[in-house]
Amino acid sequence: EVQLVESGGGLVHSGGSLRLSCAASGFTFDDGALGWFRQAPGKGREGVACISPIHTYYADSVKGRFTISIDNAKNMVYLQMNSLKPEDTAVYHCAADLAPGGSCLGDYWGQGTQVTVSS
Repeated sequence: EVQLVESGGGLVHSGGSLRLSCAASGFTFDDGALGWFRQAPGKGREGVACISPIHTYYADSVKGRFTISIDNAKNMVYLQMNSLKPEDTAVYHCAADLAPGGSCLGDYWGQGTQVTVSS
């Protein structure tokens, strides 16, 4: 059973930083991808960042500000978010894709962690 548990969300002022963490279990990273999507109220799911052995994806809206990384030994994936903007406010979900090369919209996903950026 795939389990993804996020931590690290919160409230931050515009321009601030947050680091999200995700503990992944029951998933083989070598065969797929791990990453993050977000969903703001009234909006659809947006792939934010996704990493696989063959590809790293960032949404245009976060390029240069967010960095995804993975610690295979600990089965952890991280999202470092810098220069946060109010439009980054959303629930961020850790996601696992069964195939590499996509944007991590999630064949599996966690419960999510709220990120709120005040102006």
